[in-house]
Amino acid sequence: MARITRVLISVSDKTGVVEFAKSLAGYGVEILSTGGTAKLLREAGLAVKDVSEFTGFPEMLDGRVKTLHPKVHGGLLGIRSNPEHQAKMKEHGIEPIDMVVVNLYPFEATVAKPDCTLEEAIENIDIGGPTMLRSAAKNNRDVTVLVDSADYAVVLDEMAANGGAVSEKTNFRLAVKVYQHTAAYDGAISNWLGARLEDLPVEFPQTFTIQLKKAQDLRYGENPHQSAAFYVESGFNEPSVSNALQLQGKELSFNNIIDLDAAIETVKEFTEKPAAVIIKHTNPCGVALGDSPLTAYLKARECDPVSAFGGIVGFNQIVNADAARELTSTFLEAIIAPGYDEEALAIFTAKKNVRVMQVPLLGGQKQTGYDMKRVVGGLLLQGRDLGMVLASDCRVVTERQPTEYELSALDFAWRVCKRVKSNAIVFTSKDQTVGIGAGQMSRVDSSKIAVQKALLPIKGTVLASDAFFPFRDGVDAAADAGVTAIIQPGGSVRDEEVIQAANEHGMAMVFTGMRHFRH
Repeated sequence: MARITRVLISVSDKTGVVEFAKSLAGYGVEILSTGGTAKLLREAGLAVKDVSEFTGFPEMLDGRVKTLHPKVHGGLLGIRSNPEHQAKMKEHGIEPIDMVVVNLYPFEATVAKPDCTLEEAIENIDIGGPTMLRSAAKNNRDVTVLVDSADYAVVLDEMAANGGAVSEKTNFRLAVKVYQHTAAYDGAISNWLGARLEDLPVEFPQTFTIQLKKAQDLRYGENPHQSAAFYVESGFNEPSVSNALQLQGKELSFNNIIDLDAAIETVKEFTEKPAAVIIKHTNPCGVALGDSPLTAYLKARECDPVSAFGGIVGFNQIVNADAARELTSTFLEAIIAPGYDEEALAIFTAKKNVRVMQVPLLGGQKQTGYDMKRVVGGLLLQGRDLGMVLASDCRVVTERQPTEYELSALDFAWRVCKRVKSNAIVFTSKDQTVGIGAGQMSRVDSSKIAVQKALLPIKGTVLASDAFFPFRDGVDAAADAGVTAIIQPGGSVRDEEVIQAANEHGMAMVFTGMRHFRH
């Protein structure tokens, strides 16, 4: 391990950099810097040498050329144990640089501004920073390179333990982090510019690059013979399974994660009252609203208690002790919610295998991003299905108008239906699912299954269909079961036939003009 004698510091994000530089100075490390970073460090009382003084070459071209110089990159790339490298460095007056502390121009933050121009975006493409990072990372046996302020303390601890030096193992880990960082940076630039090859920006760039960070290895995938790992998007702050904290329980499985995602995404549809969902194989088998998490859960379980066994439960509000007691009375794989009170957490410890997951509080976060589906040899990319319409805003197509109660029930049914696999048919009251038919090859089969599975009375319920009825048979079956109102997208060539069927049965029907397929 070589002792750190000279560092080059040039950062856009200046979090903790003054304190870090002061600690380095305490080891007698010479500090090189540029621009705003040099000014900040000097104002903090540190001795700083400008890079232009170090290279003997002035900054030029509006600061675009500062560190692109052989004395910088020779000082980074020269292998300390290679006599030829050392001889050449001495011949050309190149002094070693043992540490680089660099983070890059904020390209992603810049282009996130609604009024960002192409010129402004290009000016925020860092050139010297990535070049120095890559040079330092390539020579990681001899050079320590930091791109993340979270690593400052780790490096200082090693220097304290090793007389001012950093181990090769730590240098290698930091170098890998650099390449991950620059890959994400280049990917963001490529995605943004690749969507602007035509006169107007397009939603999907010519190429698409995404970087995900491994959160954990999994015991296996969907089946024991498949290997698996869980990766998450860095910086994603919307409440989701990807940023959930596991408070107790067995290790998450591949299937747990998929079902937990379905659970939290379902309850995010409801904000006015406590909501609960029970998920089995990515489909809701019961959803309900209540005056408390407990009543919501009891009503959700009442819809299909057999399927609820071994399910995943999601809540949109903090779970209290009353709900926890009831949850532990049934075998469940996992629970996910925005939080739990202390008594609830104590109750869960009696079921040590139950996975208890906490997401950030729901609401307030902007919902964005892509929905990605992998096929062999390719990737399908689409905007997330964030659309929703109120039943009261939909077009009434039948002779009878829906009642206020039916409108409320249709709203609830439509939000649940959005989260059920196609073909989806959902019977509900105004706050509780009654029958759910999911994933069938025909819509009438989904209707029949929803009726067959219903344990609660269907008479007086409403029906939601994720896509249009291609024939009137689905409406006839719903009427025979006692449904009074239907919400569906409309758009079939047989819409008039379907509407006529609803009129014959005295039903109310509204068209949303919006489909919610889930494959």
